[in-house]
Amino acid sequence: MSQSDPTDHALAAIASILDHPEPHREPERPAVEDRPLAPERTSADGYQRVGPGPMAAIRFKWTVRREANGEYYVDETIGENSTPIVSGPMSGDAAVKFADDCESAARQRFEQLKSEMIGPDPAIANFVRKNSGEM
Repeated sequence: MSQSDPTDHALAAIASILDHPEPHREPERPAVEDRPLAPERTSADGYQRVGPGPMAAIRFKWTVRREANGEYYVDETIGENSTPIVSGPMSGDAAVKFADDCESAARQRFEQLKSEMIGPDPAIANFVRKNSGEM
């Protein structure tokens, strides 16, 4: 038998690895161990939340901006080219909370509307899930 069995090659490779094991190495440590996982927000200016929805043209967006006098405002827009509805003035923390609360309320309303559209019919539920990107 001149042909060699592929298993022989695999066993020979394993044996050579076991004969010459790689030296033990310590796991690499990050350069800075105490760094937080998420960067802290240094300013509310530019903070943004986007509501749910299937089309960007009808999606709500809340953007926090800071005026020169230090007061914060939240611009609420629908789609890309709408005139913003402005809320404020308020503190930076209040503006961030306002944007978060608006996004949360919009998400709850969206889910409620979706569940009303689906109703008890499983075929409709599958259609809505398939067309909204859920699986």
